[in-house]
Amino acid sequence: MEKKFTNRLIKETSPYLLQHAHNPVDWFPWGEEALQKAKEEDKPILVSIGYSACHWCHVMEKESFEDEVTADIMNKHFVNIKIDREERPDLDHVYMDAVQTMTGSGGWPLNVFLTPDTKPFYGGTYFPPVRAFNRMSWKETLYAINESYRDKRDEVESQAENLTQHIINANSFGISKKATDQISNFFSKDDLDLIAKNLLQSADKEWGGFGNAPKFPQTFSIQFLLRHYHFTKDDDALKQALLSIDKMMQGGIHDHLGGGFARYSTDAQWLAPHFEKMLYDNALLVSILAEAYQLTGQEKYSETIKKTLAFVERELTSPEGGFYSALDADSEGVEGKYYVWSKNEIDHLLGNDAELFAEVYGISGKGNWEHTNILWLKETIEVQAKKMAIDEIYLKNRLKYCREVLFKHRQTRIRPGLDDKILLGWNALMITACCKAYAATGDAICLDMAVRNIRFLETNLRDSKGNWLHTWKNNQSKYLAFLDDYAFLMQAYIHLQEVTGRQEYLFAARNILTKTIDEFSDEDDTFFFFTSVLQEDIILRKKEVYDGAVPSGNAVMAFDLLYLAMIFNERLWLKRAEKMLISLDKVVIKYPYSFSYWAGLWQHMVTGINEIAVTGENAFTIASLINKNFIPNKIMQSAILPTVGMPLLEGKFNDENETYIYLCRNYTCERPLKIIDDLILLLKN
Repeated sequence: MEKKFTNRLIKETSPYLLQHAHNPVDWFPWGEEALQKAKEEDKPILVSIGYSACHWCHVMEKESFEDEVTADIMNKHFVNIKIDREERPDLDHVYMDAVQTMTGSGGWPLNVFLTPDTKPFYGGTYFPPVRAFNRMSWKETLYAINESYRDKRDEVESQAENLTQHIINANSFGISKKATDQISNFFSKDDLDLIAKNLLQSADKEWGGFGNAPKFPQTFSIQFLLRHYHFTKDDDALKQALLSIDKMMQGGIHDHLGGGFARYSTDAQWLAPHFEKMLYDNALLVSILAEAYQLTGQEKYSETIKKTLAFVERELTSPEGGFYSALDADSEGVEGKYYVWSKNEIDHLLGNDAELFAEVYGISGKGNWEHTNILWLKETIEVQAKKMAIDEIYLKNRLKYCREVLFKHRQTRIRPGLDDKILLGWNALMITACCKAYAATGDAICLDMAVRNIRFLETNLRDSKGNWLHTWKNNQSKYLAFLDDYAFLMQAYIHLQEVTGRQEYLFAARNILTKTIDEFSDEDDTFFFFTSVLQEDIILRKKEVYDGAVPSGNAVMAFDLLYLAMIFNERLWLKRAEKMLISLDKVVIKYPYSFSYWAGLWQHMVTGINEIAVTGENAFTIASLINKNFIPNKIMQSAILPTVGMPLLEGKFNDENETYIYLCRNYTCERPLKIIDDLILLLKN
């Protein structure tokens, strides 16, 4: 069907930008054409940032950007730029900081007004079409901004200058005054205990997770607590970590039919999710599920890993082997419609099993969410079987059959929109997750997904000069890779090597590390900028240190530096990793929920790193068995034959090519071992 309006976004590949290609708004993508137009016409720039799976982005589009009267105002007075935050996270970071500084909060959609030289002077998130929620309407906002820009230009430019300077100043991190040459005295076990205590103070002891609604998975906090238990046997840490995982698995945030997890829960009980499914969330959750399985041996974690990766393979994997970004929260313009059920549907589809299924999953005629039903387990199936006096195995089999029936029917519904762009960093996170899942479960499908994906990335996300690129779609790769991309990619290569024994993955990681140091380092060689020196279309280069929905790129860089320093015996890399941690001083301890990935690195510094080498003809088999164990503070290499350039493997082969396990820690090596149980015993000691 012919569209009434088509703007410049029609030439883009981003699903989010294409969603706005037929708005009456004269949208530009971020680029020289739009920026030059603003200067020539002396107009303020409206930058509107969102992503394809964002529910409120859809709402604002429908209410305002599809309205011709509103579009006329925007087109007359502004140069309008649409940005996909997932394609250009660098721009999103800068302008999100500006809005948070101005308003005290942020989120998406993000709408920011800039001077023609791209400096922000006003902004906010969602603006309604009429006054509501104590917010000005979008039209009122547009008129007010235009009037201020026209009549109070000096004030606008002064505000823009002051705001930009504030963001620049906030981007500076001071080095701790503590001496950095006494590393062994800086990191202490008491610090780890205090981090755990501070995390547990914000923990929901009944429903799991941390803080109040809305609840996000906070996988790094859970990971820290799992590892804290491993090192200290602190039962409270383990209890809260497993409670959080279990309640998410039981909750509506977990897709009980198709596998995978939604972005977050809008309530404290994990019942009602914001239904979008993001690749990175599922990657990070698979990673902690793998650790929970290694630590406890409970099959429910292995089963959830399998179902989650089956969802990723079925719905988020391209024919070429790349992983797509997300599934929308909406279908047919309604949030969650694809996933929810009426009692009548359940009765019709399940017949005699409907009553049993409804009781277990909390389904009723009035509904448990907006007059409809989300599948949700208030208690585990095991507990419910006892309460109902039903054989547990029988109940599980009946429920499995019911889920299969409902899943088959759900497949006939109109599906949520797919964001099919492929992002380097998020794919790397999923590679790491697949490797950790393979290590824990031994399921070869996990490893196949990881290996196929790294081949895809190596083939499609590098340019002719050897630069890695951020995004790929329709055989087009674009935008220079950001720090997160490089950091997560190095981490992925590290994990690939641990589960395959292929040393070329470590050489690839080393090459990326040296490039990142050259192109992303800050002035004093401590932290790393989010953008490389090669990128020029941004008003400032930010340094991100907070862990958010994904770990801080700087935190993962510290991990990469620490790991690769020990692999390649590069002391300067180790010193830099230590300097990064020390530079954050006590904020990691005081605010662990914002620095929980960093807190995990703190654990490494305190507990020490176990350097494990396995050599000989059965090295890969033995390494695979070692990987099934929970050894979070390790680096491991395995090789059948000697490999040049790998210090950890040097001198560890014998003429008979017998298989031996070598353990070194704290600059001391143990005697060679042949039996894995002996290694585990040494590690416990």
